[in-house]
Amino acid sequence: MVARAARQALWLLVLALLVGAGEAAPQPSVVAGIPPAPRVGGKFRNLDPEYHRASMWARARSLIVGGTWLVGERRVAPLPIVKPDAAALRDNASRATVTWIGHSTLLVQLDGMNFLTDPTWASRSGPLSGRIGVGRYTPPAIAFDDLPRIDFVLISHDHYDHLDEPTVRHLAQQFNPRFVVPLGIKQWLADRGITNAVELNWGESITIGGLTVVCTPAQHGSGRTLLDQGQRLWASWAVLGSKRFYFAGDTGYYEHFKEIGETLGPFDLAALPIGSYTPRALAKPVHMSPEEALQAWTDLHATKFLGIHWGTFALAREPYDEPPRRIAEEVGRRHLDPGSVWIVEPGVTTAW
Repeated sequence: MVARAARQALWLLVLALLVGAGEAAPQPSVVAGIPPAPRVGGKFRNLDPEYHRASMWARARSLIVGGTWLVGERRVAPLPIVKPDAAALRDNASRATVTWIGHSTLLVQLDGMNFLTDPTWASRSGPLSGRIGVGRYTPPAIAFDDLPRIDFVLISHDHYDHLDEPTVRHLAQQFNPRFVVPLGIKQWLADRGITNAVELNWGESITIGGLTVVCTPAQHGSGRTLLDQGQRLWASWAVLGSKRFYFAGDTGYYEHFKEIGETLGPFDLAALPIGSYTPRALAKPVHMSPEEALQAWTDLHATKFLGIHWGTFALAREPYDEPPRRIAEEVGRRHLDPGSVWIVEPGVTTAW
């Protein structure tokens, strides 16, 4: 009995070592044509030399004074949700699909791989694991337990509505996916016991399950407290396989879209933020208007457009239903193909 137990323990040890060896982090490669992120004095910078963000005090005052919880007008309302076919998502092994779960969270299926972008199942976005902060008025479109296997997770930056600690902990426990993150976030994850992660600078790429994941620029910022502003990088992401997918994360409009489109495009699908662009004087450097999002789509040479980052958290001053209305108006004004511009209800799964 003792000998059998010893043999079993040895076999488990060998198996653990083999599995661990198989999960070694891939080594990044440099992608020509995509510049690395500038860094000055330990803080990352945007590519635009004229970039200037409003002070923390001005942003905090705007949030307090103009917050949706203090305004009597009808600013937010839950979006209608379409219940996804969870069984079909789990069984899908070949079709390229995208499902909007809410805010910037997408479930993307490509070449037999499943990945999430900026996952958050939080009911409130803010410090202390969401105990305080901005409320969520449209719930996640798919229950966490209904997700298919998740192979990897893309994180664009460390703001609370894009990097939710309870959600990433849950994902790590449930699926142990590879977290692909910008510089600085790998250590943040490791501090919380999440070690299956690889971090990249702009212009670096890795390969996961036959897909090439490229870290690309964004115009934004980072920081979860007053003390860590700019210390972790922000990014957008390109995922290249039999089709090409682009996820903008959180960003203002700048020339980086043209550079990405010329270097890595054309894309089959670009997911671009269309909300949280007000008050414009404060938001313009870091959040695109709907009209700018459509211009970014053109710059990326993408076939399909998917509007994200709206209708979920009470983050800005525009009415919750204004972003899709402005998208429709701009599509008409510019004579764009409305069939290529997708503004979908949460939970809708679309083949691309």
